[in-house]
Amino acid sequence: MTRLRSVPRDLYAAAAAVLLVAAAILVGRHVYTYDDLIVGWPPLLGRWDPHLGPGTPAAVLVAAATAAYGPAVAARLPWRALLPAAWGAAMAWTWSLALIDGWERGVAGRLTTGQEYLTVIDRWRDVPATLRDFNGHILLHSPDNWPAHVAGHPPGATLTYVLLDRIGLGGGGWAGVWTITVGATGCVAVLVAVRALCGERLARRAAPFLVLAPAAVWMGTSADGYFAAVAAWAVALLALTVTGRSLWWTAGAGLLFGLTCYLSYGLTLFAVIGAAVLLLGRRGVRARPVMFVPLLAGTAVVPVAFTVIGFDWWEAYHLLVERYYEGAAGVRPYAYWVWANLACTVLITGLATVAGLRRAGVVLIRRRDGGGARTEDLRLAFLVAAALLALLVADLSGMSKAETERIWLPFALWLLPAGAFLPRPRAWLAAQAVLALLVNHLVATGW
Repeated sequence: MTRLRSVPRDLYAAAAAVLLVAAAILVGRHVYTYDDLIVGWPPLLGRWDPHLGPGTPAAVLVAAATAAYGPAVAARLPWRALLPAAWGAAMAWTWSLALIDGWERGVAGRLTTGQEYLTVIDRWRDVPATLRDFNGHILLHSPDNWPAHVAGHPPGATLTYVLLDRIGLGGGGWAGVWTITVGATGCVAVLVAVRALCGERLARRAAPFLVLAPAAVWMGTSADGYFAAVAAWAVALLALTVTGRSLWWTAGAGLLFGLTCYLSYGLTLFAVIGAAVLLLGRRGVRARPVMFVPLLAGTAVVPVAFTVIGFDWWEAYHLLVERYYEGAAGVRPYAYWVWANLACTVLITGLATVAGLRRAGVVLIRRRDGGGARTEDLRLAFLVAAALLALLVADLSGMSKAETERIWLPFALWLLPAGAFLPRPRAWLAAQAVLALLVNHLVATGW
């Protein structure tokens, strides 16, 4: 009865989120100009473009099937079968949404536009020399300055697509396939971590929400979807370690966390989520101090390799900040984006996540006030709260003015499990699907 009495409050939270998005749209369109915000359809980077496409029937079918049968299938499948099933369903959802815009516009052309990674592949013929000279092309006034996304990320991001090209998988088509395929594994990584830290019951309840995420609109069109998966697996391997698995998982977690920091500067904030995982370890970190040795050793591998070759991460970051404010960030108003970014977060995580976060907050408050709560519920609430904290720090930093529908995909993945707290999951999953379908069919997204 308590769970059912909370349903109206869930709806109030969802209504408040709708009002936030509406305010961001109205204020963005009627208070500011394009020259202020530099986005086509505030708060999203895109333009109004109602359309159908070849992926439309598949997207509707995947959405309907997942909403109708996802909770039951997730509850009954053997765990080892559930993980590949979730990965396959997440790929089906992402592919179908991407193909609403067709193969060229929706997949193959996404990473070949003027500001993207594939435009500079020919400049990486000598990888060590390019890494040593990378910082010399970050600023806008520097000779042959890098395109926005190349300059805006450590070279690990671009180097991924350079290596794909070197092994014969060049061009936008293969880059899109890589991004979607790897990005969809982020769903599996989060499930592994939630099961290890919070129990299988909550992981199974979270699975359909991770599969049918509105974030898939951007997961298949932006390299940030790939970054999200790498960061998610770093956390998942750490979760396996602190819950009693082999210490080798710790070295893997460290290695992936080091790689994450060389894919995106902002993902250093994943240290907040990693710290939460350490605190949630069932055996306790103090009981296993030896785990820090492979963790730190693994974390050092990628930074040491890049540093030895000649790339200076800290210098690059400071140059990026300078370039960031030379460009759009110097114009975009912080007073708008500091809250409109959160409206973007609603659009990538959905109303179900908003309601789930409300319930997570209730779990944490009851714990603080001495109220009863399942240990597993408390653990999941703490985990999603850590992800929300990392996202809020990113927001307040001012280094994410707009475009957070793609930039914050790695954090969004860790908010989605909050859906596990919701009763009547089919209705909430339907709401998630409708949101994603509306956005993908009404807006031509910029990424």
